[in-house]
Amino acid sequence: MATNRTFTMIKPDAVADGYSGAILKMIEEAGFRIVAMKMVKLTKERAGQFYLVHKERPFYDSLCNYMSSGHIIAAILEKDNAVKDFRKLIGATNPAEAAEGTIRKLYARSLESNAVHGSDSDENAEIEGNFFFSQLEKF
Repeated sequence: MATNRTFTMIKPDAVADGYSGAILKMIEEAGFRIVAMKMVKLTKERAGQFYLVHKERPFYDSLCNYMSSGHIIAAILEKDNAVKDFRKLIGATNPAEAAEGTIRKLYARSLESNAVHGSDSDENAEIEGNFFFSQLEKF
């Protein structure tokens, strides 16, 4: 059963490039309600905790370095079928393969610097949201 919440991060490249406002506008115009949001700078260790599922992959260290290279904006979004609809809005992980008009097609630099993270399942949306937001912070 699909839930109505998902988690996203605007990644360091998109924040540094000044795309946060445009990305947030696209999110809201797509019918998502932002129910929690904050800007943080991850340490390499904290980024490693978030991406622990990828620890054995060859890109893990590079990913942790990248995600700790600047500020990110973490947010919990609400909408019917939130996970599925948000994945469609952000586009393919590789921006070269992303559909026209998607966030990654418009704002990503590369496969690694792909502007945004979006949860890939309802379960991960809850886990990832809880990583950044305590129960008290949630709306």
